[in-house]
Amino acid sequence: MKYIIIGLGNYGHVLAEELSVLGHEVIGADISESRVDSIKDKVATAFVIDATDELSLAVLPLNSVDIVIVAIGENFGASIRVVALLKQKKVQHIYARAIDAVHRSVLEAFNLEKILTPEEDAARSLVQLLDFGTNMEAFRVDSEYYVVKFSVPEKFIGYFVNELNLDEEFHLKLIGLKRANRIENCLGISLTEHSIVNELPENDNFRIFVRDSSKLSPEQFVMARSLLRAAFKATNPDLFKGDDDK
Repeated sequence: MKYIIIGLGNYGHVLAEELSVLGHEVIGADISESRVDSIKDKVATAFVIDATDELSLAVLPLNSVDIVIVAIGENFGASIRVVALLKQKKVQHIYARAIDAVHRSVLEAFNLEKILTPEEDAARSLVQLLDFGTNMEAFRVDSEYYVVKFSVPEKFIGYFVNELNLDEEFHLKLIGLKRANRIENCLGISLTEHSIVNELPENDNFRIFVRDSSKLSPEQFVMARSLLRAAFKATNPDLFKGDDDK
């Protein structure tokens, strides 16, 4: 995809760099020559322009890219003026950064495709990390809901899923579990295979043992596998018909 990023401060710089690394074509623009110099070798093109000036803004290929991102944050007036000019030029897909609630409310009046709140999102991620005690990745669905991926915290180990009260304690609805299983290939080499469990038994009667079975000793792994097998067999007997001796 092709992006124009207007505003190459810390946020805009990282955004431009990361999008370029992923293979996207990025055009950067900033009023600061030093900021443009620091990114010009990492993106397709970078311009030193005052994007609040209508004639200067016309230099950019606004209608031949997929998304225009206004990453200006601290300069409230510049951010709003640039967005207004982009709307005036009928740019279809505009993302704009908001640094506080007032900034966001003004941007909402423009009916933009997306309003970015990196400071707010970073603060939420930090709170989640501190409260949960594990690394988390969150995808925002709307203003109230996120899809969150996280490693099992140490404090969860040893509990059944239905004992964790995820909904009441953390306002989380479990939609899937990533499990690590030790297998042997045809050469007898031990490997770790990951699988996703999307449908849990009605009583959610899975006990959490460890975050990664590859960290277990062989003896611990055999014990953990036996316990998991016993628990799963109790809730899914039809899957183990004719398998009682294993």
